[in-house]
Amino acid sequence: MRVSLFITCLADQFRPEVGLGMVRVLDRLGVAYDFPPGQTCCGQPARNAGSVAEARAVGRQFLRAFRDAGTIVAPSGSCVSMVKHHLPGLFDPGSAEHDTARAIAARVHELSQFLVDVLHVDDVGAAFPYRVTYHDSCHLLRELGVQDQPRRLLRRVRGLELVDMAGSDNCCGFGGLFAVKQADISGAMGGDKIDRAIATGAQALVACDTGCLMHLDGILARRGAPLRAMHLAEVLGRE
Repeated sequence: MRVSLFITCLADQFRPEVGLGMVRVLDRLGVAYDFPPGQTCCGQPARNAGSVAEARAVGRQFLRAFRDAGTIVAPSGSCVSMVKHHLPGLFDPGSAEHDTARAIAARVHELSQFLVDVLHVDDVGAAFPYRVTYHDSCHLLRELGVQDQPRRLLRRVRGLELVDMAGSDNCCGFGGLFAVKQADISGAMGGDKIDRAIATGAQALVACDTGCLMHLDGILARRGAPLRAMHLAEVLGRE
């Protein structure tokens, strides 16, 4: 099987270890992959800001980059949700762009969803001997319906102890521009999430969206808390 990787803006610019972890997992499983070089952004930030014309322009570049791709895999619930549920709506129904966007939407998968639901794999040969708790990011859970898949993968990691966190499905407060426009509320929500994670005694807080992790990382750094915020791909890439 061969897949095309959509690494996403935040992972590319701020957290390249997410992409590297993803590649290590695919290598271990014998999955061939390519990286369409024309990829930039899916258009989510512009769309969320109400800048539809700008989102459409970026969306066109996404279509050009991935229109010839087969299965597409990305380490981000929010970006996959954008492509699956919102990208086609940027283009006129019946247009070639709308049809292309719908075809791509049917072929894109979030990483944990791809591993468990497409490859039917829950043991990727990873080892991570630490206590871990998991945060359900909003788009991944509520728009893609992905909840059990990351947990199944974590439970099969050698040496890893997965502990439940109270309110694991509560928003961390990031929400893209929400974290900028409503910084006080966003920070308070993130603080609550960190408090609940620390209460589990976990050494790592794992999620599937880099935006959430950057937000939580900032709070952890300001507190000097003994907890690491890690992407699922980073954990699965260890052996």
